[in-house]
Amino acid sequence: MASSETTINHREKAYELLKIDAEKILQLIKVQMDNLTMPQCPLYEEVLDTQMFGLSREIEFAVRLNLVDEKDGKALLDSLERELSALHEASTKK
Repeated sequence: MASSETTINHREKAYELLKIDAEKILQLIKVQMDNLTMPQCPLYEEVLDTQMFGLSREIEFAVRLNLVDEKDGKALLDSLERELSALHEASTKK
């Protein structure tokens, strides 16, 4: 029974860490958008691409370890992409 509880705790912890990393990316982009006049700036694009790639690799690793369900990992990435898209759209309407 303890092994099952440990597995659940590791899975919950892994998913929570991925959500924290996704939130960090969102906050980083918000700061950049507040300080840059153009969201199409190459630096903005490079940071976003790098961060999103890194998160996707983290998720893939967690899925391979069976700590995160593949559909949950995909949902996390999709959610972050939607938020970033909405943020970008809002900043271009300023």
